[in-house]
Amino acid sequence: MSIDLSIIIPIYNEQDNIPVLYNRLSKVAQSMSLSYELLFINDGSVDASLGMLIALSQSDSNVNYINLSRNFGHQIAVTAGIDNCKGDAVVIIDADLQDPPELIEDLYRKMQEGFEVVYARRRNRSGESILKKATAKIFYRILTKITTVKIPVDTGDFRILDRKVVNVLKNMPEQQKYLRGQIAWIGFNQTHIEYDRDERHAGHTGYTYSKMIRLALDGITSFSNLPLKFATIAGFVVSGITFLVALYALYARFISKDYVPGWTSLIIAVLFIGGVQLITIGIIGEYMSRVSANVRNRPLYIIDSTNTNVE
Repeated sequence: MSIDLSIIIPIYNEQDNIPVLYNRLSKVAQSMSLSYELLFINDGSVDASLGMLIALSQSDSNVNYINLSRNFGHQIAVTAGIDNCKGDAVVIIDADLQDPPELIEDLYRKMQEGFEVVYARRRNRSGESILKKATAKIFYRILTKITTVKIPVDTGDFRILDRKVVNVLKNMPEQQKYLRGQIAWIGFNQTHIEYDRDERHAGHTGYTYSKMIRLALDGITSFSNLPLKFATIAGFVVSGITFLVALYALYARFISKDYVPGWTSLIIAVLFIGGVQLITIGIIGEYMSRVSANVRNRPLYIIDSTNTNVE
């Protein structure tokens, strides 16, 4: 049965945020006078999050939950929500309350002007380190430069989607999900509204630097072949430098007689070429691992339990 609005919330160890989040989301949804569901995706939480979600679903018929069999990651958890939501309009929002639920009404109102995607662009990011802000800013701008798809900068996954966009996303089978890029690739009429991002309400972020690096790699390898071009160009550059060094070595040995016997130049050349080879092999390996994952075609996630009918 279709409803007006689905709000997808991935959950990973958010027991301290769930009560406040639920109250604020419910208040916003009720004020919009729409039929709605709050679809919580428990992504392998090890705290009391799942029990709290089950209790909410028993006391409020607008609350649905999907409990995944383990931690599959933020993007996969959101994908599980996209696959199983029922709304004509779908909002994606994190559970840490950095993205204010009250902005959903503005997103929905903007979508009624004829847009299929309305994403929230950050003006300021409170409570985050200078390093995180700087690396995020640099990454998004580099990604925009090297990809053929215009991926909006200074945005996360907080956005509203029309059902037609959701249906296209459900038919995109990539194993390494980068939803911001996929949504940009789909097209349709997209716009944004700006907001100031708040500090995390409670708890600790599940997005460690290693996870952010993995997400960055997924974004780059999914929407750009520039690293492969770099490998090719680097190969030609190194070959050219090696050729020049070889000419100089022959000149020094047989013409100028100005050379010092030893291994220094040889070792430098070997290490230089070997380093470039390892870099290029690693880049190619990243792409090959993604091809392999998609060929295996394993399910993106496994649902352990839920209170709603899943597809």
